[in-house]
Amino acid sequence: MRTKLNITEGIFPMPVLMVATYNEDGSVNVMNAAWGTMQERDTVVLNLTESHKTVKNIKARGAFTVSIADAAHLVEADYFGVESGNRVPDKFARSGLTAAKAELVDAPVIQEFPICLECEFIEYQDGKYGCGVVGKVVNVTADEKVMTDGRIDMSKVNAIAFDPYTHGYYRVTERVGEAFQDGLKLKK
Repeated sequence: MRTKLNITEGIFPMPVLMVATYNEDGSVNVMNAAWGTMQERDTVVLNLTESHKTVKNIKARGAFTVSIADAAHLVEADYFGVESGNRVPDKFARSGLTAAKAELVDAPVIQEFPICLECEFIEYQDGKYGCGVVGKVVNVTADEKVMTDGRIDMSKVNAIAFDPYTHGYYRVTERVGEAFQDGLKLKK
């Protein structure tokens, strides 16, 4: 038996992405975005409305970064989602986190978040089924603390995911299988 639920943004897990830009004055702006994914290997799409300060900054600067939020910085990540850069221009400074200029794009890298994708702005899609911000990934960096033998170790990243049904955050840490391998057991 199945229970009928209200329609919501009901895909779980949803990523907790930190989208960072520079404001007009060069200060750092960060927002929490759960509606984002990879469209292709080097293309990020973020379902963001043009009313966000972050989108205005992306269009003005032509660049942004996307970081994976981790459990150690859950409070700061959530703050970036509940406070608007349109109302509080120094919200990043209030977080206590630190930033450095990205290597290849005109956007900040938030030092405390373990993985960062540097993106060039491609376009903004605003049609009825447009996805919002589209960006080309030109560089990916990771904190050495989450690396094992030169590769990202996701169990060390301690990424968090958003649960749209109960508005909770969950830690994503345990590897439970091997992609493109485990299913081969059923192949005949």
